[in-house]
Amino acid sequence: MSRLPFFVYGTLLPGEPNHDLFLLGRTVSEVPGRLVGAVLYEGPGYPYAVEEAGGVVCGELITSVPEQYGQLLLALDRLEDYAPGDPRNLYERVARDVTLGDGTSVQAWVYVAAPAVAARLRARGKLIEGGDWRGRGC
Repeated sequence: MSRLPFFVYGTLLPGEPNHDLFLLGRTVSEVPGRLVGAVLYEGPGYPYAVEEAGGVVCGELITSVPEQYGQLLLALDRLEDYAPGDPRNLYERVARDVTLGDGTSVQAWVYVAAPAVAARLRARGKLIEGGDWRGRGC
């Protein structure tokens, strides 16, 4: 498995409730980035990224301290209730390109809404305009 950085866009962002619980002291860098090809929907206290052409999600590219990568990956999978291949997943962890402020593209792990959740959100969810959960813009 590749040791990709993580793209976060909700409660794991700096200043949000899960940032310090999961990321404080476990990262070597956190830089703004954009996930093209996805939109955000409101969830119960956290957002869902749903893959959709033409959309953009604002967030941060998180690079783990190398010695803590495995532990961080497991912790984030648990936080997102993600288990590979489990049909009950609310999120799927997928590798996607993230664009940084200087225009470079970096492949990262992103937790996106699982197919059944994405379908439900598209049908009756509340879209977060501008793709920024904090409402500050990309």
